[in-house]
Amino acid sequence: MEEFGQFRPVDAPPMRHARLHRALAWLVSLSALGLVLSVPVYLFTNKEAEAVAAPAPVEATVPAVRAADIRRFATPQRLPLNSEVALVFDAREGEVIYEQRADRHRPIASLTKLMTAMVVLDARQRLDEVILIDDADRDRLRGSRSKLAVGNAYTRHDLLASALIASDNRAAAALARTYPGGTPAFIEAMNAKARTLGMAETRFADASGLDSRNISTARDLVRMALAASDYPNIRRLSTYDSYQLTDLRGGRTLTFPNANRLARSASWNIDVGKTGYTSDAGYCLLVQTKVGERPLVIVLLNSWGRQSKYGDTARIRDWLLRAERKLSTLTAAPADPRG
Repeated sequence: MEEFGQFRPVDAPPMRHARLHRALAWLVSLSALGLVLSVPVYLFTNKEAEAVAAPAPVEATVPAVRAADIRRFATPQRLPLNSEVALVFDAREGEVIYEQRADRHRPIASLTKLMTAMVVLDARQRLDEVILIDDADRDRLRGSRSKLAVGNAYTRHDLLASALIASDNRAAAALARTYPGGTPAFIEAMNAKARTLGMAETRFADASGLDSRNISTARDLVRMALAASDYPNIRRLSTYDSYQLTDLRGGRTLTFPNANRLARSASWNIDVGKTGYTSDAGYCLLVQTKVGERPLVIVLLNSWGRQSKYGDTARIRDWLLRAERKLSTLTAAPADPRG
């Protein structure tokens, strides 16, 4: 007798038991096959979905600060400079950021040599042509010295380098003298080039800048700097740290550093640059550079001391970077929900 509630399994008939096992095995196999086949499809489908659904990476950028906002809100009138004339021009936006007597006519000394270089290159004379330094190339106006001795021979390229890097007046005079038509034709070409560039307030009387009748304004000199930057030779030569040239007659080699200290500084990115000085012009500087991500042209005329122009460029850079940080922070700040 079986006790009430006690369970005892009932054996299935042998044939029925085998059929049941085969059916179960078939179902398991079919399920496994379906799972295996579905895995690649599942993975592919999900990868595609992720690729479509994933947003493109967004770079974290500082909000751009407009040149007009810097001019308006960064109190440029408080920027203390030691140059009589100054102008800071945003070359990307075509806007003046800072100006001080930007339309005053001033002698420009050796800034002239950027125009000299453009006229030489426009003439497409051979840069490997050998030019003999002549007695006519001496500076009889101010008595300035030169390392290029009368009777020495240099290529036109080396004279161009000497004029732009060492600001050599004798090199500039030789370039003008060997121009088609001579020095008078060269001076005429300089003034014609100035008119073409829209430099209506500019006049040239010589190729070196020794003549105080070489006059311009800071606003016109921005045009000259932008035009000079279109010449690869000027960009390269005016920014060399130093240069070496050899007298092709006597074999003597000369090495001279760039007269523009900013071109030799790792903290400045100079695209085009030129310094200048005469007693009438004072210390002058013209550079195309970049501060932060902003391309600029900086013009400084009649700085009172030899190093003042460099101090002024540092003051301009620091003021501009502070203004950008401050204004970009204000631009990025969330709006006050209270209005």
